[in-house]
Amino acid sequence: MHPQLQTLLQCIQLEEKEQAQRFSLDQQHTLKQLKVEGLALHPIIVTKKNFGYADYPEISFKLHFPPEVNMFRDGAAIECFIAGEEPVKGILIGLDGKNGEFRLFAPDFPDWIEDDAVGIKLAPDTRTTSIMKKVLQGLEQNQRLYKLFEQLHTQQSTDHSTVVNEPDAAIIFRNKGLNESQQQAVTAITQNKDICIVHGPPGTGKTTTLIEAIYHLVKAGEKVLVTAPSNTAVDHLSRGLIQLGIKLLRVGNASKVDETIFAHTPEGKLQNNKQQKEIKQLKIRAEEFRRMALKYKRSYGKAEREQRNLLFKEVKNIRTEIKKLQHYNEEKLFEEAEVIAGTPIGLYDADINHLHFHTLVMDEAGQCIEPLAWTVFPLAEKIVLAGDHWQLPPVVLSNEAAQLGFNQSILETAIEKVPAVYLLNTQYRMREAIAGFSSSYFYNSLLLTAAHLKNTGQHVTFIDTAGSGFDEVHGPDGSSLQNKGELQIVQKLFETALLDPLHTAFISPYAGQVTAAQELLPKQLRISTIDSFQGQEKETIIVSLVRSNDEGVIGFLKDYRRMNVAITRAKEQLVVIGDSATIGADPFYNQFLSYVELHGTYKTVWEFEL
Repeated sequence: MHPQLQTLLQCIQLEEKEQAQRFSLDQQHTLKQLKVEGLALHPIIVTKKNFGYADYPEISFKLHFPPEVNMFRDGAAIECFIAGEEPVKGILIGLDGKNGEFRLFAPDFPDWIEDDAVGIKLAPDTRTTSIMKKVLQGLEQNQRLYKLFEQLHTQQSTDHSTVVNEPDAAIIFRNKGLNESQQQAVTAITQNKDICIVHGPPGTGKTTTLIEAIYHLVKAGEKVLVTAPSNTAVDHLSRGLIQLGIKLLRVGNASKVDETIFAHTPEGKLQNNKQQKEIKQLKIRAEEFRRMALKYKRSYGKAEREQRNLLFKEVKNIRTEIKKLQHYNEEKLFEEAEVIAGTPIGLYDADINHLHFHTLVMDEAGQCIEPLAWTVFPLAEKIVLAGDHWQLPPVVLSNEAAQLGFNQSILETAIEKVPAVYLLNTQYRMREAIAGFSSSYFYNSLLLTAAHLKNTGQHVTFIDTAGSGFDEVHGPDGSSLQNKGELQIVQKLFETALLDPLHTAFISPYAGQVTAAQELLPKQLRISTIDSFQGQEKETIIVSLVRSNDEGVIGFLKDYRRMNVAITRAKEQLVVIGDSATIGADPFYNQFLSYVELHGTYKTVWEFEL
């Protein structure tokens, strides 16, 4: 077996082991600790219960406060629990601030679901890891894909400087506003023979470019797959394609999608189908059996337990029948669709490998671990990867696996080895001075700013707390860091700079600082960790770096990609607060401070009456 395949399989096992340890609720891992680490939400308040996809119980809930650290991604494996009862497995459908929704893999709602002190916690996602292992173990048998795998893991890097792709005169671009680099990328995708990459730095119109390219592929008679590691990104692309009248089928988490997209899911399309009546009858039967089973409440004898189990077994059989019927109905929809969209596991579960797809377009490829990408690569002849490897990498829990390169995304791996890389070179989000540092440090000064975003004044400010005694401290939970002095500066900014909280966001790398900010800063203000804010933007962004110590230790500020995300969220004003004595010894931050002195405003804490 190829040594890199062995390494990836080893990493999956390390990650599985780490998940099992990290998510367990026992003497070593108290509920308080899991909550602090963002691995448990507790208590939840159930706001709605219904039977959703394939008749599984679905629960909407709210929290008293939004979680400090949000490790709960759409589609994450979870367990619903209460002290003294057996937890129930399920998946998270979505979590937005204080509100969320999950599906349970059980015949019914647990008796205790609306009791006090119910919570959900992350659980090891053994299903995804087993799919990834299976796919990697079979990769050498697929000649075409194994050749690509070898290409991506050869020792030689590719020289991209020779790649020039003139916009194709034969393409009549539907979107007349595309710039030259976007047109080149569209042309490259339509002429792609095996694999190409669209590198889209912040604000460069990556989604717009992909939508145009997919439109032309469909027009040329291709059947296209669209994927991304998050449901949010899949939906974002899907909406744009639906607006163009493309026949799109969105597979996966139907209960999470909005009305526009629901009409393009199998459930939405089959709503009035005559076989839906049959499914409805089956659901009524399942409900009857369920009701009979629920007559037996918590304390019952052996005979009643057996009877209850038999009734629930019948519910399970009906559920299997519903799934078969849905699958039969979906077949026709899969064949008719021009584009099928879903997360990698959503597409894998759709069981569509008997259909012929020409192109697979993966957005947010910089967030996708490599084994997850290989679960969908076999489904199409040609592959398009889109994203930015200079923004946040995939989340990996195991440090050992990360050291072996498991947190290197498929985009980061491929960009070194694939000759056809097309950079979208003009950003339309932020003022030139805000984009300037990232352009020079991360993008070889190739990232340009659209003409209407030329500077109109000072757009970047650094507020230096060196020598002020505003030291970092551990939060009350003892783990994540806080810096109350930096928050005092932010409070002062709101008092004096006439900032509008609705058009401002406060972001920090540390969850502890985010929690402290939620108590002190205006309630209308968007307050978030940097990781949770990727892909978003505001007129004004305030970044609190937190680190301030005599040793010059900067922790995970060392991952400069996190800082790249932080400083490219602002459209008009970027304010960074930090201690130059702590961060200045690091070459990256030293360059950033020099940049601000040249192109922005450098202030010290002494200019504020605190």
